[in-house]
Amino acid sequence: MRCPYCGSSEDKVVDSRTIKEESEIRRRRECLSCSRRFTTYERIEEAAPIVIKKDGEREPFDRNKIRKGLLISCQKRSVSTEQIEQIILQIEKALFGGDRREIPTHEIGQMIMEILKGVDAVAYVRFASVYKEFKDIDAFIEQVKSLGSATKEQS
Repeated sequence: MRCPYCGSSEDKVVDSRTIKEESEIRRRRECLSCSRRFTTYERIEEAAPIVIKKDGEREPFDRNKIRKGLLISCQKRSVSTEQIEQIILQIEKALFGGDRREIPTHEIGQMIMEILKGVDAVAYVRFASVYKEFKDIDAFIEQVKSLGSATKEQS
């Protein structure tokens, strides 16, 4: 591990904690050269499922793509970064826990929308508008109406 401040590779672990349902380890480290502290996170790397994109191209699953989409959808909403991380963890748990090695992007998008629907309706509609590639305002209005009727059914 290189110190982000001085670049030295000599450090010591000051504190270790298990976080996120014991799937990650947070380590506080102290550089032995400059004495500054920094935090690292370690996560068990499992064989990532292959994502099949709309054009048929295949690529390894990338959690940062989900994070980027969620951050945009949840921008200026009351959805915390902690909630976003929990959504990502739920998606990862479903993908890595299953026995499928390949999964189409539309299934991942559906999972995200199902979770977002219960977290924040506006973030859900924002995500759906990009994910479903609405061609006109009518498709957008239809999505909002379906969200409204689903909300009424749950009450």
